[in-house]
Amino acid sequence: MGLKNFKQCPSPSCSTCGLKNICLPKKLASEELKAFGFIIPHSKKVFKGDKLFRKADSFKYLYCVRIGSFKTSVTSPEGTEQVTGFYMPGEVLGLCGVSSNSHYCDATAIEDAEVCVIPYKKFEEFCNKDSQLNKNFLSVLSAEVVRGHKNLLSLGSLRADEKLASFLLDLSQRYEARGYSRTEFILRMTRGEIGSFLGLKLETVSRVLSKFADSNLIEIHQKRVHILNLAGLKAILTEECRPE
Repeated sequence: MGLKNFKQCPSPSCSTCGLKNICLPKKLASEELKAFGFIIPHSKKVFKGDKLFRKADSFKYLYCVRIGSFKTSVTSPEGTEQVTGFYMPGEVLGLCGVSSNSHYCDATAIEDAEVCVIPYKKFEEFCNKDSQLNKNFLSVLSAEVVRGHKNLLSLGSLRADEKLASFLLDLSQRYEARGYSRTEFILRMTRGEIGSFLGLKLETVSRVLSKFADSNLIEIHQKRVHILNLAGLKAILTEECRPE
């Protein structure tokens, strides 16, 4: 899918971006930060429901989310979608294409969004100028991969209530890292998408969220979540406390 299919925006400034401490190494000198900004030709807007890239598309770019949210997913031969991840501002999309030079999944905007477009060849050239610089960037990118693997490994062995508690706590931590409230946020994804990601039926997601609300762990109104008891959610994962 070419960049011409999306609305291009002026090149963003990494130096003044509020997300630079999330998507870029904190050790970058001001000169390096400015130089890195020059390899980003522009950002682009992606509207809700549109795909940033599709499975088997040629890999040419990394995409850093500036605004909005995305989901990644794969589709079975029978046409069933399996959500593999959710991405919010400061997180990098496209790493799946590095090894094979093609994307293994679809990336879809779940709300109107904007991404920084990073040509991968220029990114490699920039990193190869200095071994420490290369190491710093690799640590940021590997953290993205590790987070995804941890989600998959833990979710495979958890009960439904543990999966939902883990999911909400993960969102809480990610929102807090971006300067937002860790206890009040909006679920940008649908409950069906949450279920697909966690390996749960839609009815199970709704039932467990209702149990959390009845146990005064959360308040939930449509997509707006208010975590009332963070410790209680954490306790579910340590089997000290579970909603009845």
